[in-house]
Amino acid sequence: MSRVAEHVEAFNRAVVSGDWDAFAERFAVDASMRFADIPVGPFEGRTAIAAAYRENPPTETMTLVEDRNDVARFRWSGGGTGSMELRWAPDGAVRVLIVSFD
Repeated sequence: MSRVAEHVEAFNRAVVSGDWDAFAERFAVDASMRFADIPVGPFEGRTAIAAAYRENPPTETMTLVEDRNDVARFRWSGGGTGSMELRWAPDGAVRVLIVSFD
C-alpha cells in the first residue's frame, strides 16, 4: 500500500471514529496543510491541523481514483472529486498536504 493510500485509509478511519487527534499524529510537528480552492488556512503545525479537523470535521470518506508519486485524485463518498499532494518528512510523517477540490 502506498503512503498516500495509508493516509487516505487513516483519514477515513477518523471520519468514522471522529478521532482527529490520532489522525493529526500522522503530521510532522511543523507540518503545513493548505487548500488551493477554498478560503481557509493555511494551517501551520500539527496542533493547528488537529484543531482545524476538530472544529470543522469532514463528514465524507474518500476513495482514491489515482495515486501517482504522492499526488492523488480522489472521490468523496457524497460524489465530489479533488486532488491532493503530499510531501513527507524523513520519518514518514506528512510534512505538507495541499488539497484541491473540483
